[in-house]
Amino acid sequence: MIIIHGSFPIKSEGREEAIKKMQDMARFSRQESGCITYEFYVGLSNPNLVLLFQEWTSMEALESHWETDHMKDFLGQLPEILDGEVATRRYEVRPNDVDSDVSDYDQESFSNDPMRGKIVH
Repeated sequence: MIIIHGSFPIKSEGREEAIKKMQDMARFSRQESGCITYEFYVGLSNPNLVLLFQEWTSMEALESHWETDHMKDFLGQLPEILDGEVATRRYEVRPNDVDSDVSDYDQESFSNDPMRGKIVH
C-alpha cells in the first residue's frame, strides 16, 4: 500500500474556493481504481493549512491517478489558491507476510485486515 501525506497552505481570501476544489478532487479520486482513502483535512491550529491523506493499493494505481484529467486540472488550479509551497511525503506499507507483494494488498485485503485502524509500533 502507498500512503501520501501532503500539506497545502492556502490563501485566506480564497479559502472557500480552495476547499471546494479540494472536495471535488477527493470525490473524483475516490472513484479511481486502487484508491483506498483520499481526504483533505483543515488544520486545527491554522485553518489556512489543509492536509491531504491518500492511500493507494499500489504504486501503479497512484501513477494512474497522476495521469487523470481531474489531477491535471487540480494541479493547474493550485497556483491561484496556494499561499506557499506544497509539501508531500510518500510511504510504502508492506503486509507483515514477507512473501506477499505490496500490489497484492488490494481493497478487499485492506478492508478485512484485522490491524486496520490500530496503531502498531
